[in-house]
Amino acid sequence: MPVRVRLKQFGGSAEVLFVEMNGGFWKTLVRPGKKFKIGNSIVHEGVTMIVRAVLDGGFRLLEVDRSQDEMKRFFLKYGEMPVPPYITGTEYRNEDYNTVYSKNEGSVAAPTAGLHFTKQLLARLRSRGVQIEYVTLHVGPGTFLPMKVKDSRWHRMHSERYQMSSGVASRLNKCLADGRRIIAVGTTSLRVLEANYDRSHGFSPGCFSTDIFIAPGYKWKAISGLITNFHLPKSTLLMLVAALIGRDKVLRLYSHALVSGYRFYSFGDGMLIT
Repeated sequence: MPVRVRLKQFGGSAEVLFVEMNGGFWKTLVRPGKKFKIGNSIVHEGVTMIVRAVLDGGFRLLEVDRSQDEMKRFFLKYGEMPVPPYITGTEYRNEDYNTVYSKNEGSVAAPTAGLHFTKQLLARLRSRGVQIEYVTLHVGPGTFLPMKVKDSRWHRMHSERYQMSSGVASRLNKCLADGRRIIAVGTTSLRVLEANYDRSHGFSPGCFSTDIFIAPGYKWKAISGLITNFHLPKSTLLMLVAALIGRDKVLRLYSHALVSGYRFYSFGDGMLIT
């Protein structure tokens, strides 16, 4: 969703990233924080926002005088796609920052490993006997926020919502029972699969949320491999990859990527690791 809004009230020098709504309140990321002190009132294109709290992780809680449906229309008219800062406006269209199989609105960011897949590539995989399953991910900013603590044990992930259907849960459980491998497309999908399996020692259908943080030393339960991009340093994504294949192998892979001129980040090169 185009949920980044640049504010006229501050001469275009401030912005709000709307992350999640609960009642009449939105959890947001703002910039710069000094302009969003508790009690401040902001009016933008007829929508009034009042800063009610400063939350952990730099988030602000804004009280907004519009319903969720009204805010969706507001985003579509006045918002921008919250692409990372290294992607400029001339390099993408909004539809480029969604996967070809995306359906439900709600993500703040794209699950970028999925951007590699075209409808033609998915058809080729199926023709070779690859079974493809889908879960609904409402990707939040916590996946991509850098760690700000020196000891990773104190890092807390932002919770993200997801949904798994009964059919998908049943087929994934059968896959494991048959001794077949499950390859996650993207770190968010991987975290969802591991968190969901851990609920009842098997995949279970429903709507859930997870704040699972996977780092070296993690005991794997469900997945056998991962398709992912090359990630930023000091990120939870890089720690997840290290948990899967080990720190030394990660360093060798990234050295190879740098020497070979591979592209990093959202529209970068992908790799299969097992």
